[in-house]
Amino acid sequence: MDILEIFGEFSYFGIFLVLIGVNAAPILMPPSWIVLTSFYLLDPTLNVVILAMVGATGATFGRFILKRISVVFRRFVAEEQKSNLDVIGNYLNNKKYGYVVASFLFGATPLPSNMLFIAYGLMRAKSLGIYVGFWFGRVISYIVMIYFGNAVLTPFLELFEDKLTAILLIDGAGIALIILFASINWTLLITKRKIKFVKPKIWRI
Repeated sequence: MDILEIFGEFSYFGIFLVLIGVNAAPILMPPSWIVLTSFYLLDPTLNVVILAMVGATGATFGRFILKRISVVFRRFVAEEQKSNLDVIGNYLNNKKYGYVVASFLFGATPLPSNMLFIAYGLMRAKSLGIYVGFWFGRVISYIVMIYFGNAVLTPFLELFEDKLTAILLIDGAGIALIILFASINWTLLITKRKIKFVKPKIWRI
């Protein structure tokens, strides 16, 4: 809370910087809607729409950094998983609004998006639509979450007395989803609409 108060002194610019930092980190960060809602509860004079747009811009820039970092870790991924991830990457590249729709649908939910952009990095996804869809989705979700901040934030925090436990559980679920995502045989799913899993050997060790 002290950190929020310090950056809150810089108004929207301070909030923008905090959202970049929160979203550039791969793990151990609270969902950004909690950060934005906390800023608003500290200063209710902030304009909700502007706050959501500033937050979405900071979040998008932070996720861009995270995606660039994640590309580096691709060298440690097993060849089978690389080929598998490239299949879904090429499929989305060939769809005119593939990345836009995927990022918007994910961005429009309050779910943490760190693992989504780690997956994009591992896929070497290159599309402006990733960020356009995510930004618009985040603006919508942030507006909703900020407006209903008191009704949503308090029960969420009360669910976990130890907030680190909540963050670890969320990150653990995200890592599990990444492993599941990389283990799907995307060639079979895309061409024959059949679900099959490949051995989840993610790292080349």
